[in-house]
Amino acid sequence: MLILILAIVIALVAWSLHLMQEAIEHHEFSLMLAGTLVAFAAAALVGVYFLMGDYMGYMARVNHHSTAAYQMPAYDPQYDVQFIVSSSDQP
Repeated sequence: MLILILAIVIALVAWSLHLMQEAIEHHEFSLMLAGTLVAFAAAALVGVYFLMGDYMGYMARVNHHSTAAYQMPAYDPQYDVQFIVSSSDQP
C-alpha cells in the first residue's frame, strides 16, 4: 500500500511542477494556483497516510488488550465454578 501511495504522491508532485512551469511560461496565475493546489493535495495525502497508520496501530493495540482482558478465565469461590467473562457479559 505504501508503494501505491508513494507513486500517487510522486505523480501529483510531477504534475504540480509541470503546471507551475507552464504558468511561468504563459504568465498565467490560474495555472500557478492549480499547481499549488495539487502540491497541497500531495502533502495532505502523505499527512493522512501517516495519521491513519498511527491510528490503526493504536486501535489494533487497544483491541488486542481489551479482548485479551475479557477472555481471561475468572474464578468465583462462592459457587466454586470457573467461567469465562466475555465482552457481551459486560454492561
